[in-house]
This record gives sequence, C-alpha cells and structure tokens, in this order.
Amino acid sequence: MDKLPIPEFFDAGKVGAVWRIPYEERAKQAREWALRYAVQPASADQTRTWLLLIDVQNTFCMPEFELFVGGRSGRGAVDDNTRLCQFIYRHLGDITHITATMDTHKTLQVFHAIFFVNADGDHPTPYSDIHLADLQSGRWKFNPALAAQFGIAPEYGQQMMIHYAEELERKGKYALTIWPYHAMLGGIGHALVSAVEEALFFHSIARAAQYDIEIKGDKPFTENYSAIGPEVLSGPMGETLGVRNTKFIAQLQQFDRLIIAGQAKSHCVAWTVSDLLDDIQATDPALAKKVYLLDDCASPVVVPGVVDHTDAADAAYQRFAQAGMHIVRSTDDF
Repeated sequence: MDKLPIPEFFDAGKVGAVWRIPYEERAKQAREWALRYAVQPASADQTRTWLLLIDVQNTFCMPEFELFVGGRSGRGAVDDNTRLCQFIYRHLGDITHITATMDTHKTLQVFHAIFFVNADGDHPTPYSDIHLADLQSGRWKFNPALAAQFGIAPEYGQQMMIHYAEELERKGKYALTIWPYHAMLGGIGHALVSAVEEALFFHSIARAAQYDIEIKGDKPFTENYSAIGPEVLSGPMGETLGVRNTKFIAQLQQFDRLIIAGQAKSHCVAWTVSDLLDDIQATDPALAKKVYLLDDCASPVVVPGVVDHTDAADAAYQRFAQAGMHIVRSTDDF
C-alpha cells in the first residue's frame, strides 16, 4: 500500500477529546489534497480494500466516558485511534470503502439495570452477572413495569428472561452482564470519535466514496456484541429477537482485502471477527486470507485490579491467524 503524508490539520493531541468538525473547510482541503497527490476516485481502484471499524465511539474511546477501553496502558483506545487516523490518511489512496459499526442502545434493553428487579424492587448494579439460577429462583425478575411497553404479560417477560439465560448457557457463552448505560442513541457517547469521523469525512470527499454506518445492538431482548450475530436469535415462542447480518460475508467476497480495527479487541472486535470466520468457513475458507487485523488499533478491556481480558483477546487473534487471517500493525507494509 502506498503512503501519503498526514494532513497538517491532524492533531494527535485532540484524539482523546470531543469536538466539532469544520466540514466545509475539510471538504475544501480534501479536494485540494486529491489534486495535489493525484488521488483517484475509489471507483478506479484495481485492488479493492475495505476498512471495517468496530464501535469507534466516544462511549468506548474517550477517557471518563462510560466504558472507556484503556487496555493495560490505560490509554488504549486513544492511542489506537491516533494510529488509526494516521493509517487512514497515509493510505487514503488505497482504501476503497469504509464501514463503521455503531453500538446503539436505548434505555429499555436486556443488558441495562432497569430490565430487572429483586424482591425489594431494586435494580442490579452495573457489571452484575445474572445467571439462569438467579432467574429460576426469582432472585431477579423481569421488571413488570416494562411489560406494557412491549405488549407482553409480566409472567411472559420472566419466561423470556429464563429462556434467554438458558440459550446463553446452552451456547457456552458468558452470563448475562448488566452494563452501565452507554452508547445511548442520540447521546454524545454514541457518536463516532471526532478525529476518526474527520478522517472518514476527509476520505469520503477525497475519494468520492460514501462510508457506511452499520447499526447494531438496538434490539431490546438480545445483546449484540458482534456486528454480525445477535447473542440469541429467537424467544421462547419462536419470535424473532434479532437477525444475523449476512452483509459482511457478501461484501467480503466483493473486495480483495478487508482490514479490521476498533474496540474492544476482547469483546466486540473479537466476536465480530469470530462470527465472520464462521461465515467464511461455511462459504469458502480461503476468504480468511483476505482479512487483516490491525493489532495496534484495538485494545482489550482491562479494569485494573478487577479484570484483564488481554490474554483472552490475544488467544482469539491467534485462532484467527491459524485460520488464515493476518495479524498486522498499522505501520506494516502489506
């Protein structure tokens, strides 16, 4: 991949902050940039490269926001996004298409505290795990105050929760985790990181290529860590809780290479890549060779003294590499 200079307006010191992008000014600069460096429209690319960014949003990437991914360094997502922006600018002429996934939540969802109450009417605290046994015993119940919102009886709400926990156990997944309210649709935490959005906008103008936004996680009765597959697809009566997204495997077949970065390496990135790998192996295992994972543009969840998912994230990446995917750094030639 050829390398271009990084535009002078890019300020690495602002990557960890939220600010307004001067779109008109950047559009003018992008047009001038394309002329100066003979950057062609993306439609002219002979080698088609797709950049997939997983959940590069303020809620995960800004220090002091709800679920900041600090990694072991404590600066994880900020440093990752600095390198990511530099990668986009340097390879502006090579990146054909960009997709950004956005974790998208509302208040009343199965992983938020309001969904459950105990005998005292209290909600679970953030980061609590709700196990199947907790629901079967009645320690935690579906919040009956929400039943009318979804047009169901409170008793059926509890049946749905038990079914959901059973499905997670059957699939060998983690217990249902209650997360802090985050990535709330319409809120500032939901937005893309300003510096990354600026890079995407600049690319869009310079290459006459519209980037995509792929929404995930907005269904009330299922989690959606992966951009491809909800954790549970159907309810106890067979009703649809979420739908597997086949767009990614179909699009991969249309590109020569797919480059993936984002947050968190141990969670939404790993699960998205894992689901993509399942689709690859079911379609054509050779497609795995098209996939490149930017290892220095993704960090694992680490809460000092509480949990460290670094080793689990590294193990997942090793599994992806064994399947034929490439583990690379943003400064590598590939």
